[in-house]
Amino acid sequence: MRGQRKAARETVNTIEETMAKAKLKEHRINREWCKGCGICVAFCPKQVLELDDKDKAVAVRLEDCIACRFCELRCPDLAIEVETEDR
Repeated sequence: MRGQRKAARETVNTIEETMAKAKLKEHRINREWCKGCGICVAFCPKQVLELDDKDKAVAVRLEDCIACRFCELRCPDLAIEVETEDR
């Protein structure tokens, strides 16, 4: 899993260097759809997400979110939506 995290961080660094950072508007997690697999937590390069005591994903550090959408793209349950502001 560490290799995946490192690769994800390197990808995010590359994205940030080559384009303007998207500004997060809203980060939604449908807790009814979330099965608590932890994939979103593992792929988040900024450790924004954690599993709570019910093994559901929660955004605990939204201020650190870079709106890379890794969580949204990797969620097998389609339980996460990341909305950015238009620039």
